[in-house]
Amino acid sequence: MRLTEDTSGPEEHGGPDAADRPVVLDARGLVKEYRRGRAVDGVSLTVHAGERLGLLGPNGAGKTTTLLMCLGAVEPDGGEVEILGRTLPARRADAMQGIGFVAGYLPLPDRVRVREYLRLYADLYGLREPAAAVEAALARFGIEHLAHAIGTELSSGQRTLVGIAKAALHQPRLMILDEPTASLDPDIALRVRTALLKLSAEQGTALLVTSHDMVEVERLCERVVFLHGGRIAADGTPEDVARRFGRQDLEGVFLHLAEERDREREKAVGR
Repeated sequence: MRLTEDTSGPEEHGGPDAADRPVVLDARGLVKEYRRGRAVDGVSLTVHAGERLGLLGPNGAGKTTTLLMCLGAVEPDGGEVEILGRTLPARRADAMQGIGFVAGYLPLPDRVRVREYLRLYADLYGLREPAAAVEAALARFGIEHLAHAIGTELSSGQRTLVGIAKAALHQPRLMILDEPTASLDPDIALRVRTALLKLSAEQGTALLVTSHDMVEVERLCERVVFLHGGRIAADGTPEDVARRFGRQDLEGVFLHLAEERDREREKAVGR
């Protein structure tokens, strides 16, 4: 199948009322050049309130660079990003107040108790009732039993859970999650997924998720964007994207794009 950017309208991607929801993330024509070449080549993403979007692709597709540009951590060489109507990087500090970021690789303090760690961020977020927000976050993700633990006592999965609870403390308008359930047992991943779905439904929080677990993505996301060679190869519901590529599921699409990437690299080496 020829890889082309999908340009169909938002009503096909986030449900029939997606276009009626407020825009929380608007990235237009993002370009990023590195010494080895162009990592991102004209990627545009629009995420609406309450939308659950998976940003997918094999290694080297450009998703991490795109994610970092959307966070304002990497400045694009072309294009622009607006979060909650605030243009980056000029108004990044204001924009970040409405963002929660989760990644399993983010460290936690080794000698600080979980409740103290969450309380610190509740205070930094300027929450009116920080203690109540901390207790609500502990309960939402089922980690009340970890409240008195220090960082060195937590497993990698437990650290991820605490990071997710921290990112949701201030009820962000957009949560960006990089491999949120990669280190979690299936039962804990289910708990996290259920809590994130509830957060999205009840508070209108948009979710932007990157993951290599296509089954998890199918369970969590209503819309997916596949990147290939720094460009958008497909954009739509998981079912529609799989159908366009003639595959049964997202894993089949992922494997197809990975094979395309490998063939292109082999051709480049043979030149």
